Amino acid sequence: MEKDNIFAFKTDPVEAFEFNEEVTSVFDDMIKRSVPLYAECLKRECQLASQFYQKNTRIYDLGCSHGNLGIMIHDSFKQDGYSMIAVDSSPYMIEKYKNRLKQIGVSKFEKIDNSTHKAGNITLVSALAEDIEISNASVVIVNLTMQFIKPEKRDNFVQAIYNGLNSGGVLLLTEKIVHMDKSLSELELAFYKKFKLENGYSELEISRKRDALENILIPETLESHTKRLNDAGFQKIDVWLKWFNFASMIAIKHND
Repeated sequence: MEKDNIFAFKTDPVEAFEFNEEVTSVFDDMIKRSVPLYAECLKRECQLASQFYQKNTRIYDLGCSHGNLGIMIHDSFKQDGYSMIAVDSSPYMIEKYKNRLKQIGVSKFEKIDNSTHKAGNITLVSALAEDIEISNASVVIVNLTMQFIKPEKRDNFVQAIYNGLNSGGVLLLTEKIVHMDKSLSELELAFYKKFKLENGYSELEISRKRDALENILIPETLESHTKRLNDAGFQKIDVWLKWFNFASMIAIKHND
């Protein structure tokens, strides 16, 4: 695993963060040291996906990065007709995902178009998550992705997911969040900084990455997420995992 030291050296000005080739190469180290309970989240999402998956429907992994969750799902799913569409805006992430799949025996990728490749049950798409048409879905996963979508597009994004889910389908959403109360928000940020320092990031790295993400990663409150999910039509919503300023939610669609 390559070590993330992208922001370890001071160069001005700080460039806006993007999931380029350099970030892709150190992503596993970056996510492990930057996202609390990341492995636990993926493990339980895989189990939830297995529970809610409906035969002959689709799983969508929107913002799939290079496939940490997708490969876990691939390894654990045994149902006939299982189909997953994995989407990421970074072509570097999609290419690494494809190479990882080849390493575990998923080969013979068919090129559908310049941005889409398919092998067996998995379709990899290099595109913006909000541009994907959702249909015949029983599981939609959005991990640390909506925070990168422009706020004015988020309502339509969630509505499109709801519309594309079958009855009984589930949306699994994990996001970095902020608290409505200023003092609690500051407390959460302080503990998040402590977490990153404990994982070996320096004050300089933390500061520079924060600058790089300014106006790129825009978090919202849990209340905002819950309202958006309610407005879209989801009837059952819960926060199943929370660590200070990170939260994982489940939203279930029931029409009956």
